[in-house]
Parts: sequence; C-alpha cells; structure tokens
Amino acid sequence: MGLFQGLVFFLLLYLLQGSNSSFVKLNDNGYEDVIIAIDPGVPEDENIIEQLKEIVTTASTYLFEATQKRFFFKNISILIPESWEDSLQYKRPTHESYTHADVRVAPPTILGRDEPYTRQFTECGEKAEYIHFTPDFVLGKKLNEYGPAGRLLVHEWAHLRWGVFDEYNEDQPFYSTKSKKIEATRCSSGISGLNRVYTCQGGSCVFRKCRINSTTKLYEKDCQFFPDEVQTEKASVMFMQSIDSVIEFCNKKNHIPEAPSLQNIKCGHRSTWEVISNSEDFKNSPPMETSPPPPVFSLLRPRERIVCLVLDKSGSMSLSDRLNRMNQAAKYFLLQTVENGSWVGMVHFDSTASIKSELIQIKGNTERNTLLERLPSVASGGTSICKGIQAAFQVIKKKNSQLDGSEIVLLTDGEDSTAGSCVETVKQSGVILHLLALGPDAAIAVIQMSDITGGKHLYATDTAENNGLIDAFGSLTSENANPTQKALQLESKGSTLNSDSWMNDTVIIDSTVGKDTFFQVTWSKQPPKISLWNPSGTPVTNFIVDTASKMAYLTIPGTAQVGSWTYHLQAKANSETLTMTVTSRAANSSVPPITVNAKMNKNANSFPNPMIVYAEVLQGYIPIIGASVTAIIESNSGITQVLELLDNGAGADAFKNDGVYSRYFTAYSDNGRYGLKVRAHGGTNSARQSFQHPANRAAFIPGWVVNGEIKQNPPRTETDDAQTVLETFSRTATGDAFVMSGVPSGPLPDLFPPSQITDLHATLDGDNINLTWTAPGDDFDVGTVREYIIRISGNITDLRDNFDDALQVNTSDLAPKKANSEETFAFKPGKISEENATHIFIAIRSVDKSNLTSKSSNIAQVALFVPQEDPSPDPNYPGPGSNPSAGVNITTLVLSVVGAVVVVTIIVSATICFLNKSNSSRRPRTAF
Repeated sequence: MGLFQGLVFFLLLYLLQGSNSSFVKLNDNGYEDVIIAIDPGVPEDENIIEQLKEIVTTASTYLFEATQKRFFFKNISILIPESWEDSLQYKRPTHESYTHADVRVAPPTILGRDEPYTRQFTECGEKAEYIHFTPDFVLGKKLNEYGPAGRLLVHEWAHLRWGVFDEYNEDQPFYSTKSKKIEATRCSSGISGLNRVYTCQGGSCVFRKCRINSTTKLYEKDCQFFPDEVQTEKASVMFMQSIDSVIEFCNKKNHIPEAPSLQNIKCGHRSTWEVISNSEDFKNSPPMETSPPPPVFSLLRPRERIVCLVLDKSGSMSLSDRLNRMNQAAKYFLLQTVENGSWVGMVHFDSTASIKSELIQIKGNTERNTLLERLPSVASGGTSICKGIQAAFQVIKKKNSQLDGSEIVLLTDGEDSTAGSCVETVKQSGVILHLLALGPDAAIAVIQMSDITGGKHLYATDTAENNGLIDAFGSLTSENANPTQKALQLESKGSTLNSDSWMNDTVIIDSTVGKDTFFQVTWSKQPPKISLWNPSGTPVTNFIVDTASKMAYLTIPGTAQVGSWTYHLQAKANSETLTMTVTSRAANSSVPPITVNAKMNKNANSFPNPMIVYAEVLQGYIPIIGASVTAIIESNSGITQVLELLDNGAGADAFKNDGVYSRYFTAYSDNGRYGLKVRAHGGTNSARQSFQHPANRAAFIPGWVVNGEIKQNPPRTETDDAQTVLETFSRTATGDAFVMSGVPSGPLPDLFPPSQITDLHATLDGDNINLTWTAPGDDFDVGTVREYIIRISGNITDLRDNFDDALQVNTSDLAPKKANSEETFAFKPGKISEENATHIFIAIRSVDKSNLTSKSSNIAQVALFVPQEDPSPDPNYPGPGSNPSAGVNITTLVLSVVGAVVVVTIIVSATICFLNKSNSSRRPRTAF
C-alpha cells in the first residue's frame, strides 16, 4: 500500500466506523436528514402524510423537554411510494430510499397487530435499524392502546438513536422487591396503579385482585398493571411515555437496577439516561437557551430508476480474466437484476472515458440485448475514475437536468491517486454511487464516495469460483421497489475442477418465488456439459450459449415449478472454474417472498476489535427461525472463512428467535477489504415463521384507573404465537464490504477474550442452586474457555461494579464445554457479607487459555423472603379473614433471573409473621 493510499485508508477508518444505514446527523442540537418512508404496499392516503407531520412536530417538542433542552427534530424527509399519484410538491429524492429509512410506515407484521416497534438487534448504546409504524397507528386509530403518537415516537427514537431498551418486560411483568412486595416491572416505582385480572364467568365480567402463583410466587399469568390516569411522577419515557406527567428518562437516582426490565438486562443495570448521557449526541450537545424551531418537511417521491454503468477497461483488467468476469457479471445485471422500466446507460474508462450508450429504458429483451453489445472487449490504458464519473454525469443529464437520485455503478480494479479530487463533486451531485471493487488494488478513496451518497460498497477478489463479482452485481436491485418486484438470488456456487469432473447440486424453488427464474453458468476455459432437470425429472435444455463471454443462461417461462431443480456441470478442461447462479422473483405480488439481508456491524475496523456478522431472514416483516445460515467472508488475498450464524440469543446474538442470525468474526488474515456473502437454507420441517411479538415493541395500555375504577381499553388483537412450518427454501445475499487495518502478519496473537454470557438462568434442586447458560468460546464465541469464575453478593451494584471483591463460588469441578453448548452447574450458596440482605445476586465471568477475561454476565437474583399478598380489599372476591400473627414453617426462596423466574420452597425451622399492611409505596390517586 502506497503512502497516499495508506493515509486515505486510515482516514476512512475514522469516517466509516458504523454500518448503520441511516443518514441522520446532529447539527446544532437538531436532527437532520431523518427519513420517514411509506412502504410501496400501503394504499394511497394523503392523510398519512399530514398525520406524520403532526406526529413529528409534537414529538420534537416532547423530545426537547425529555432530553433537558438538548435535542429536537430539524429536517424530515417523507418518502412517498412511486405508485402514489404525483404532485407538484413532491421532489425527486437524492440519497433517500426505503432501505435507508429511519421510520417505516408499513403494513403490520401480522394482520391485526398494529404495535409500533423498533428493529433492534445490536448491543446497548448502539444505533438500531428502523422504527416500524403501521398506517392505522399513524392515522390515530390506536390512540387508546398506545397513547399519543408523538410521545411514542420519542420512545422509539431512544431505541433507534441511543440504543436503550424498554423499562418493562412482557415475559416478566412482575418481580419481588427489597420491600418484600410484588411490583410491576417499571421505572420509576413512583408510577402508581392497580394490579388486576379481568375475568368473565357466566356472562359477567369483573376485575379481581391478582393471585400469587404457587410455583413462581409472583402474580398469575393474566395479571396486568393498570396505571392511574392522573400521576405526578415524571419518569420514565422508556416505561410509559403516554402518562401525561412523564417528561423524563429514568436516571441514576430513580432507576431500579433490580427490576427485570430489558434495559437492565441489556445495559448492565444502568438507567436509560446514563446510557443516553454517554452517547456522542449528548457529549456534543449542550442544552439550548431558546426553544427550537418547528421541523421542516420535504416530500419526496421516486421516479423511474436511472442507472449508468461505469466500467473500468484499463490495462490491469486484462489480468486474472477480470475483463471477461466483469462482462459476465454485467450481463447478469442487465439480463436479470435491473428492473423493467429502468433507464440504463454505459460508460467505459481507462485514462480517458467514452460514452458507449445513452440512457435506454428497459422494456424487454431488445433493450437488454442492445446494452449487452456495448460491453468492452479490450483492456488497455491507465485509470481515471473521475473521468468515468464525469462522463456518467453527462449521460444522466441528457435525460434529467438534475442528477438527484440517479445511480452510478462503478466497477474498478486499479489504484488512482487522483480519485480523491472528485469526492466533493460526487457528494454535491445528488447521485448514489455504488462501488464494485475488483481485486486488491481498487482505489480505497472511492469507498468514501459510496458511503456519503448512500451507495453500496461491494468487493470481489480474483478467485472466480467464489462468484463474488456476479453476486455483487446481483445485489444492486432498486432500493425503492416493492420486494415482490426484485430479483432474489437462490443459488451462487462455484468450483475449480479437473477435466470430466462434476459439480452437482440442487436448487430449491419455493412457492414464494418462481417468476422470471434465471439460470446462469460460467466457465474459465471450455464450455462444460450442462444438465438441468425440473422437479418432475424433465430435462431443461434450451440454454443460450455465449462462447465469447464464456457463459450460458436461460429463463424459465412463466412461473417455475415448485421443488428441487437438479443440475450437473461437467468440466471439459483441467483447472476449470465453473459457477452456477440462480435468481427468481416473487410468484405472487400479494405474497411477500422469503428474503435474506446481510451486513456487518461496522464498515471499517482495526485489529484486535471483533466484527459481528448479521443475517436477517424474513418473509415480509415476519421472522424466519430454525434456518441454517452461514456466512462466507473472503479476505483481500482470497482467503475464505465460513461461519455458522446463530439465532440463539447468546454471544453476538441479541435476541433468541427474532430472525436475526449473528456471530463474531475474528479470523483476520489481511489488512484491506473483506467481502461478505450469506447463505440461508430452510430444510423440511425445520424453518418456520415466528409469530411472537417483537422484542422492542411499544407497551400496550390495558386501561386506566380513574377515580379508583378501571376504565378498560379494547383488548389488543392476540394471535397464536405458534410457529408455521415452512417448506424448503434457499437464498443467498451479498453484504457490503468492510475494511480492516492493523492486522499483524503471521499467526495472530491471542487478544480475543471470551464473549459475555447473556442468558444466565437459575433453578433450585434441593439445597443446590442450578445455573444454566450458553457457553462462550475461547475467542468470543469460538472454541472453549479455560474456566468460569462465579461470584455472589447481596448488592447488585456492588457485584456489577466490584466483581472481584464478591464472594467466589467453588467451580473446581466445572469443566467448560465448547462454545454455544448448554452449560449447567449446581452449587450451595455461601454466606454473604451483607447483613439483612433480601436478595443474593449471581454473575459469571469466563477466562480463556491466555488468561483473558470476559465481561460479567447478566445477573441472576435470589430473593430470600415470601412476597406479601396485595392487602387491598377485593370486593368482587372477598377472602376469608386473616390472622396477622399466624405463622408458617417455611421460607420461600425466589429465584428471579433474566428472562425467567423460578421459585422453590425449602423447609426450615423458622417462623415468619405476615403483617396485614396497606401498600404505603403507592401514591394517593387524584380524581379529576
């Protein structure tokens, strides 16, 4: 790497630290470039636009107040579907697209479920993906269930922007407190209300007191917390922002670290305000002295897609068969990927640039074939990327005076020291630039162009059998098109074979796809023997053979038959590289296809920090769980690593069974670019749709307590959480490349500790406490740790902040298992130092063979008391009189653990008196 390129490289590491697709930036306390996109599947309704303006305007005022005069919404773009009627007030987008939207207005995940939520699968303090509102929610039809939409937007914005979590937990809505009572999981405890069950019998329905479950010693399953409508408590926005008095986030003073909220589980028992205060936004934004202006809105509507291919034909493209591979991939893009109705032009460049095709609107095979004939045939000359880009500007401007929203697909393989000279021009132009970097020497400066314009940064090595270049072109579908119109990659496979050897496999066509199904075969030397059979066993033989480009292809007419398509490719030369690529589109425009999206947690990183791979498998917005998902990561030098991705809620995976498959990646081999491809396969009776609610959904308000009486809201639509088993399917997807620096040559030193344990659970068996958790690895989630350190304390914050000072449990007989195995361990709790402790808290750290230690696990709780019954009278179910001096000969040990609460009873010689007190912690309710 030259000096200039090295300087640019390290500058980019500073500029490209995140992979979040949002364009939001903070400028003088105001959030700019916020994108709200209306899904193409939403029926046209101008009221949605007006309501969005009202929601954001109201939210801006509330955000300003809740953040102590620090933040507000300044500039908002509302992206309107192309299918909606045009208007003079609608402008053409520049970089704004549905893919980059911060808020999506889309149909509900499941019909009838209009719950707002934030798609959040990253770590605490990291930005989330997007907020999902449904049209009915935006139109104000769910006001009773979720409260004012402006306030709720601020709640979800805190998820999205600052990476905080909810201060409730629907899996564990109640817990036992230090005061020996059962309380609703919330923050702060000053939020008052009633815990009640709504029950019906014989046509009569009443609210009754919640009963304690004999197993968990917490309230029964149907118990709900009904807040008082009139409150004075100011916190917290992340519990129930719909309460009029709530205008603050919970802070260190009023936070409840023992509550089993998602915020505590995910953020180390820190308050939401502590996490927000540690964000870059907060550090760079002192409080304002004046009130902020109202938000400014821009209404944007996409037009026809405009794409100009800018193809490198410099002398270095003659190496490693690059020119031919580029042409194979470009033909794949032109024949299958780019959508009908799009406008496509073409520019070639070396040290100069030439326009090979003005923009042509794709209507069918005639236009596609015309463009195929314009691909370069000879490689020679130097490299001038900026001249190629300037020629593309000329092509686009002949149709549109403005470049806004047009796309440039730039493929280059060479260094160009002058590429930085046009970065600012590209930035100001309004185009979206996608970079396809081929080989190890492609100009790194161009990465900045793709990043600042919202384009993709894709990478392919000279290893043809990995099919990286074809995969890269295949990922360039329209970001604003309906998913049912996009080409989806079902297969991408390659192999290097000797003469007469075979590459045999099957491709699954599932029922959600099948339209425009396209098979493409490539070779490096001689045309192979190609055999293809449909699921009925009928041979398919009408491949079009393009010997000049060393490829053959065919399109299945109509809708391809559902099932397994079998192919056999026989090499006809030694060291022959063969590839097979298969794509298809949705079979039915009203049925969303199964899709896979791949990404890394960062665009750039430095050793020894780990990367995280994410693959999201969905059908529409419904998560697909139980799939087999693997990531293929290819380094700058062509070294390939394969990772199995997991949706197990451990290690790098934030939530179990949310359709996001994750894994740490640390097997670095080079500095420079790494490419990412993901394969997902659903086997028979394994993959299934998950109908469970999103982890970070808005709290449903069951009703309000008004003058001592509960005013119930209409119950929310509940659907069965049972999972629908899917047919067999397969998908591949290409993610953006990432750049590594500081990777040492030779064997890597062991600088990777075990990953944090995040799913510690506890039960009791006799006198022993049984712990279960998912095993971490020697290097994050790979390998086997050397040992575990388990400590206990009577104070949760002491255990969190002073782990090494807590009482250690003897683990000499605990032999760690391989990463991602289930671990179990039983121990007898020792005597803790804190007097009058009501809880025992348990945490684990892992140590690897290099003596590197993990972060402390989530903290399990053991409560040492019998929770008190609710002493308030129950007029609907009067109970027998109680004797306050009556005693019992049992102590109940309550085990309150992240994600689960287990209670076990131990017979001991003790007498505990229960005093029939009123609940002094609840604030007096104020009548209207």
